[in-house]
Amino acid sequence: MTRIELAPEVADDFDRILDHLSQYEVADAPARIGEIIQALSVLEYNPLLGRPARDETRELIIGRRSRGYVALYRYVPEIDTIFVLAIKSHREAGYKPSRAR
Repeated sequence: MTRIELAPEVADDFDRILDHLSQYEVADAPARIGEIIQALSVLEYNPLLGRPARDETRELIIGRRSRGYVALYRYVPEIDTIFVLAIKSHREAGYKPSRAR
C-alpha cells in the first residue's frame, strides 16, 4: 500500500477552502475537508490514477461543480510514497464550469 504524505502547504490550502466555504455559509464545511482526504485515500492503491501534469506531477480530480477540487501530487515509486503538494478548487485551478445547452 502506497504511503500518502501531505506537504505543509496543504494546511494553508485547507484553511483557504474553509474560509471560502465559511464566507458563503456552507453548513458542512469541515465535512468537505473530510471528503477531500477520503478521496485522496484512493491513491493508496492506485498511485497513478491522477492524470499526468507537468514536472512529473499528477492531478487527481475530486468531486464536481461546487464540490470540485484538484489535488496536485507527485508519486515517488522508489519509496512508494505520494506527496500531495496542493489542493485547489476547480475554479482556482483554471477549470470553468460547462454550461448546459
